[in-house]
Amino acid sequence: MALSRYRQVLALPGVLRLLLIALFARVPGAAVSVAVTMHVVLTLKQGYGAAGLVIAFVTIGMTLSGPLFGRLVDRRGLRLTLAITTIGEATFWFVAPSLPYSSLLGTALLGGFLTLPVGATSRQALIAIVPPEHRKAAFSLDSIIGEVSFMLGPALGVLLATQVSTTVAMVAIGGGLVLTGAAMFLVDPPIRSEENSGPAHPVPRAQWLTGELVGALVITAGATLVLAGTDVAIIASLQLHGQASWTGAVVVVWCLVSLLGGFVYGAMTRAVSPLGLMGMMGLLTIPIGLATDWWWLCLAIVPAGALCAPVLVAISDWISRLAPEAVRGEVMGLQQSALTLGSAMGAPVVGAVMDATSPAMGFAAAGGLAVVVAVVLLFRRSRVAEPMSLTARL
Repeated sequence: MALSRYRQVLALPGVLRLLLIALFARVPGAAVSVAVTMHVVLTLKQGYGAAGLVIAFVTIGMTLSGPLFGRLVDRRGLRLTLAITTIGEATFWFVAPSLPYSSLLGTALLGGFLTLPVGATSRQALIAIVPPEHRKAAFSLDSIIGEVSFMLGPALGVLLATQVSTTVAMVAIGGGLVLTGAAMFLVDPPIRSEENSGPAHPVPRAQWLTGELVGALVITAGATLVLAGTDVAIIASLQLHGQASWTGAVVVVWCLVSLLGGFVYGAMTRAVSPLGLMGMMGLLTIPIGLATDWWWLCLAIVPAGALCAPVLVAISDWISRLAPEAVRGEVMGLQQSALTLGSAMGAPVVGAVMDATSPAMGFAAAGGLAVVVAVVLLFRRSRVAEPMSLTARL
């Protein structure tokens, strides 16, 4: 490992400031699902299914907006997108707590569509600032921030919703997003390298939306589907064994191990194939379902958990090398949409498997899916490479 890589990345102008803003922006974003769910269930007196429908609408909006706002960033710069989404976040989160359920459901799609593009913006800015040889370390720092926000956001959301009110929790989310949106607008991080800071020339989609990029987006969605499925399988497993109160402890262990894995991977001097990492993560996820006690579950989740952040880091590094600078915002938006779509699909897909079988099969389904996706993409890559190799020999 080379820890000096982190020092070199953090010494680059603007990187530390960008990462700190991204951290403060992701904490309220991580609290969205739990705050909306508790507001619908506790304040509006609706069921969990009704709450899930609101979250689904928000997720659909987020998925649709990623590439559209990314294209706007490429053509008109970052500030216009930040202005639109920051105003949109303020409008939705400050109005939503006072709406009845039907109106909240009706505006959820628009609220999701106007979500502040924190993840896509931070990755695009890191690509512009950080040289290619150090991007793995930069993306690892970004993933560490994501893990920290995932631990803090839901906990703070639950605390505000239960100790104060769900209305305060939702307004706090809106306030946090507006403040960070304003900070990003003022800082205006670079989205292209200095040597290409002028107006971007359009690149035909057929030139950059290659089979390899599509495969990278598929594995992005597959990775987050597995993570979301593992999350719901942890909850179901602990409930089955009467230990639901330990869910938070297991999730914290999972996040900490992932954080450590991302830190180690970013300091490594060589990269590892994202397909290989995802396949290994899937294999190590399958036996987690054998754990029958919370502390055994904490131990069983360590091997697969240590690969969570490295998988996402490797994918981001892969995609960053496939995206032409002129359309990088749109590509980052597509990646964010893939992340969102996979995360949204994980719970219902694995949940359906567990409803028909058992929580242990939920882990098997999540892990098995990762293995299948990795093997299929590896096979496809080898089939494409063979004719190219033959042509080169001729």
